[in-house]
Amino acid sequence: MTESRNDLERWDREIVWHAFTQMAEYEPLVIDRAHGCWLVDLDGREYLDGVSSLWCNVHGHVHPRLNAAIRQQLDQVAHVTSLGMSNPTTVRLAKRLVEIAPDGLGHVFFSSDGSSAIEVALKMAFQYWRQCPNPGPQKTKYIAYGDAYHGDTLGSVSVGGVDLFNEIFRPLLFDVIRLPSPTCYRMPPGVTQETACDFYLEQLQRCLAEHHEQIAAVIIEPLVQGAAGMVVHPRGLLTGIRRLTRQYGVLMIADEVAVGFGRTGRMFACEHEQVTPDLLCLGKGLTGGYLPMAATLTTGDVWQAFLGHYADARTFFHGHTYGGNPVAAAVSLASLEVFQEEQTLEQMPAKIDRLAEHLKRIAGLEHVGDVRQCGLMAGVELVQDCETAEPYPWQEQRGIRACHHALQQGVWLRPLGNVIVIMPPLSITLDELDQIGQAVYDGILAAQK
Repeated sequence: MTESRNDLERWDREIVWHAFTQMAEYEPLVIDRAHGCWLVDLDGREYLDGVSSLWCNVHGHVHPRLNAAIRQQLDQVAHVTSLGMSNPTTVRLAKRLVEIAPDGLGHVFFSSDGSSAIEVALKMAFQYWRQCPNPGPQKTKYIAYGDAYHGDTLGSVSVGGVDLFNEIFRPLLFDVIRLPSPTCYRMPPGVTQETACDFYLEQLQRCLAEHHEQIAAVIIEPLVQGAAGMVVHPRGLLTGIRRLTRQYGVLMIADEVAVGFGRTGRMFACEHEQVTPDLLCLGKGLTGGYLPMAATLTTGDVWQAFLGHYADARTFFHGHTYGGNPVAAAVSLASLEVFQEEQTLEQMPAKIDRLAEHLKRIAGLEHVGDVRQCGLMAGVELVQDCETAEPYPWQEQRGIRACHHALQQGVWLRPLGNVIVIMPPLSITLDELDQIGQAVYDGILAAQK
């Protein structure tokens, strides 16, 4: 079949239904190929991938080690179900994840994407309290944070807190206990950078003291709330949440779908505060951004609660057709090997510092209310008034306008409302970071006109 560029763009506009995209206004941007940190469209124009193809690409596109791993696995077997069966590649990946994860997470349940990993954790926590040595069948609720994003399936949307995404689905969702986003920007009156951590932990403690007998788990995005606008939490918050959940007998779910696999400068965000959650959800960068795969890691205590005779019906009745797919497992293993071979984490400090230099310059621009950074994750928030932090109406598309200008300079960025997100592949070079920094700077100036 031979088709023209016009055919492809027309089909893309009229047939393909794109995620989080208003199709009445969509202008096709069709990527034909890629190399390293660069995307190439049908006309051969190149764009620096400033958001890691939605926060998942780690080592760059068309990486020879990752490609080779996929080809080799295809010659062995492409699909094996995880329902009562396994394959060597997936077993090896599970073992490797346990080795590099925070201590105590010794068991791995594979699924297909980040939302699914969250669903697994929510259901696992719920069932755990019915089968653990000291059952708590009344523990049916979850504590989640404002502006949290945990995925788009109904369970993950229920614990999510982005009203723009969730409000229309409210009748379908289960209730959660919602605490305010632990932000260090637009804090409540009287709260300072120095007191923010204690303030948010006191909120959680009061909530747990009142409701812990009904709470199955607290769910948190460690260090950074991504879709909230790259909201960076106060230092020490994660440690405090772990302490309080243990004190009140509540499970802790850490959603590292976005922040895992080096994004924060360490393999897992929980490592920054030496925290081991009861359930750790992984996705996106697990396969280096190549194939759909996710994982929920958990402790021996949770695992033991599901063991018994067949007739006991203690089994975790949940599964995905492609959970633990061997091709995805093969590229995941290769990605972890590339972390070592290319010393990916060891090279991060210089890149983090270079990004920080650009953010410092950008912070001086008019209408930049806040800049936030954790590792190679950053957000630049545009506001009407820097003194009051009054936001622009989201309908004005200030972030979109800034990113559109950056695209004309050859840098692909996708904003979150009026927050410009910078989250490139970890393999990005310093020169490429300079190009992103300049494009963001120029794009903000253009968006103010």
